[in-house]
Amino acid sequence: MATPAPAPAAPLGLRQTNRAGMTKNDYKGAPSTLCQGCGHNSIANQIIAACYEMDIVPEEIMKFSGIGCASKSPTYFLNRSFGFNGLHGRMPSLATGALFGDTSLEAIGVSGDGDTASIGMGQFKHLVRRNAPMLYIVENNGVYGLTKGQFSATAEVGLSLKHQGTNPYMPVDICMEALVSNATFVARSFAGDPKQVKDLIKAGIAHHGIAVLDIVSPCVTFNNQVNAFHSYTWGKDHEAPLHEISFIPALDEIMLADEFEPGTVREVTLHDGSQVILKKLEKDYDPTDRWQALHMLEEAQRENWLTTGLIYVDTSRPALTDLYNLPATPLNRLTEAELRPGRESLDKINADMA
Repeated sequence: MATPAPAPAAPLGLRQTNRAGMTKNDYKGAPSTLCQGCGHNSIANQIIAACYEMDIVPEEIMKFSGIGCASKSPTYFLNRSFGFNGLHGRMPSLATGALFGDTSLEAIGVSGDGDTASIGMGQFKHLVRRNAPMLYIVENNGVYGLTKGQFSATAEVGLSLKHQGTNPYMPVDICMEALVSNATFVARSFAGDPKQVKDLIKAGIAHHGIAVLDIVSPCVTFNNQVNAFHSYTWGKDHEAPLHEISFIPALDEIMLADEFEPGTVREVTLHDGSQVILKKLEKDYDPTDRWQALHMLEEAQRENWLTTGLIYVDTSRPALTDLYNLPATPLNRLTEAELRPGRESLDKINADMA
């Protein structure tokens, strides 16, 4: 009996490809080794979906991380992208150098609450105040998952864990820290709300400046009590979205859906022409008002609300790399002749130092 001939490949126009000619598999990474049910895996899946839907070529993205469960996540998405894994809390240094090295690439950093809010707090604050052009995702679970579940700096006061006792300290609010450090994009989400996570990732990538996205990402192994602020159960019961979010790429015709009635929508235009469409829910919240954002975060902390959405955005400030006269050609691709100062330049420098 003759072996049947293989079916012909589907024409390019019928394949599931984006405008860059990529399939969703082109954006995936290695199989996850994190615990089954970990919120970090859900976030990785939304990064894959966001980059695929935004038609970004994987080789045009740099990804950065430090140390921790969250910092393992970049292994599980964008396998074709440049990746840099650094020391605990030192991811911002890596990212800053790479951003200067090639300004043509998009940058995504993934950190954890320990990597950012404890040992890395100093570097995080300086990266934010300099408005480095990158999406900085904090996968926030309130514990140190790689070292058996000790309390992290974001764990709520009074949290009791079987092997760690009771946490006596007030938590660090990563969004508050970003806001007071003059971040130009601050958002919070919940790993159990994948649509919101994906739209905020898209908006953060499109933002030209630092985009801090704090995502409560439940740890199913060490912080899974139903009354813990970083659990799925508590998150589902206490999530209070500021608005419904839609992200409209610049290359698409911008049209508002019928259910967006007059007076209930706020449009935020990003640097590349993309828009974030915010449909108001219970509150008339303005994400361009920094003082309102601070008040909202204080109220949410006082009332134990998991307030999610786009908290603050400012598109008027230049990004870090805009402040320097960098050439269009990436620094790592300049030739020796282009990098070497001319005789006149050297004479001027020597004269100024005389």
